[in-house]
Amino acid sequence: MLQSLKNYSTEKIVSLLLSLATNSSNETLARMTHLMELIPKKDYYRERIRWIRQLIRENHPSIEFPRRILRDLHPNQRDKWITNLAVNHLLIGTNKRKAWADREGYYPPSTVVISPTMKCNLSCYGCYAGDYGKGLELSLEEVDSVLTQMKEMGVYFAVISGGEPFFMPNIFEIFRKHSDMAFLVFTHGGLIDEAMVERLIEVGNVMPAFSLEGYEPETDERRGPGHFRKVMGAMDLLRNAGLSFCGSFTQTSRNTPVITDGSFIDMLLEKGVFALWLFTYVPVGRDPNLELMATPEQRDLLRTRVAEFRATKPMLFIDFWNDGPIISGCIAGGRKYFHINANGDIEPCVFCHFAVDNIRRTSLKDALRSPLFQKIRQQQGEHENLLRPCMLIDHPEVGRELFNSEGVYPTHEGAAEIFTGLAGQVDAYATEYAGIADPAWEREFVDTGRAEKKVKNRKR
Repeated sequence: MLQSLKNYSTEKIVSLLLSLATNSSNETLARMTHLMELIPKKDYYRERIRWIRQLIRENHPSIEFPRRILRDLHPNQRDKWITNLAVNHLLIGTNKRKAWADREGYYPPSTVVISPTMKCNLSCYGCYAGDYGKGLELSLEEVDSVLTQMKEMGVYFAVISGGEPFFMPNIFEIFRKHSDMAFLVFTHGGLIDEAMVERLIEVGNVMPAFSLEGYEPETDERRGPGHFRKVMGAMDLLRNAGLSFCGSFTQTSRNTPVITDGSFIDMLLEKGVFALWLFTYVPVGRDPNLELMATPEQRDLLRTRVAEFRATKPMLFIDFWNDGPIISGCIAGGRKYFHINANGDIEPCVFCHFAVDNIRRTSLKDALRSPLFQKIRQQQGEHENLLRPCMLIDHPEVGRELFNSEGVYPTHEGAAEIFTGLAGQVDAYATEYAGIADPAWEREFVDTGRAEKKVKNRKR
């Protein structure tokens, strides 16, 4: 009886949320946060919802992200993102994840990155996935099994990468079967046409993230002539259909001036980009080259510019490396996520090309308990400066130690190069970046008292 009442209450809340979703006013957004606050059991999530409500009262630029979801999206995608991401994953999901942690002794990750295929028609220099075998591919049954195991842990948000995910035959069968999940799909954008837009409208639970390098010269120089215009055309198709999409960029020494320019962000806003994912080049994959790495000064420039953009641009920004202080450090090894490559290997991170387990012989539950993943999570708690979170380029001695742990194997030929032939150069980079990041951490976090709060958040 009690469980039935709980289910009814949640269903009623979802119904009310969807009924409010046709209005994007601040008043409506605030009412929706009050409803959402009724669902999660953890105080942390209720506190975050109250924080969002305060941002709404302040009319912060970041609130344009949920406002656009209500105002601009096709009703099918709008309703799917409210039910699947906001309710199933962030609210109900957190209750399931807490119950899992109480039962199993560890808190599940927030998402899993799955690369179902390595097929791709581009040959971008520096591609982190460029050395995996092009013929590698997971079966639909294997992907289905992974998603089912994720939901058992309370994880209803999956990131799909590759390769080019849309080369996988019948991938939309996965999106339809798991209609209660939200999917972020990293794509080069060259396969999106009118027919695919109709399929995206039909499923409603997929948000593409287009990989770019900057404007046309930067993008075509890495991805091939004409590619930038293909992506711009795909963005137009999605925007005109009322579908949301993201941009995705890998910061290199070459494109930093462009992606830190506010006018470039304004161009993306005009195209209809909802959110921007920012990564940094790591010397793994195809022809690793430290000259492509953003210099320590460039990396810090991106960090400070993103902070400025967040305060002034109506877009959501996710900076995979520089957001360490926001997400309390490195998220690999199952702390917040891990990666399953197209061979089924369970890697700590999409940039950590080593593993001890494979989905064809191990459950996700057991992989998260592996000595390797436990050791990674332990090491994460020992890094005090959250501006230097990475075990590959900020603490490379940790990456080498993990790579040489018992049972660890490289997941493709050449994966060991960052830990062997390039070790000296990576160590030098880490030392140089520490010379910038350590004073910044002391100045911006320790001296202001923000560092203590970040450490507490790490333990949640």
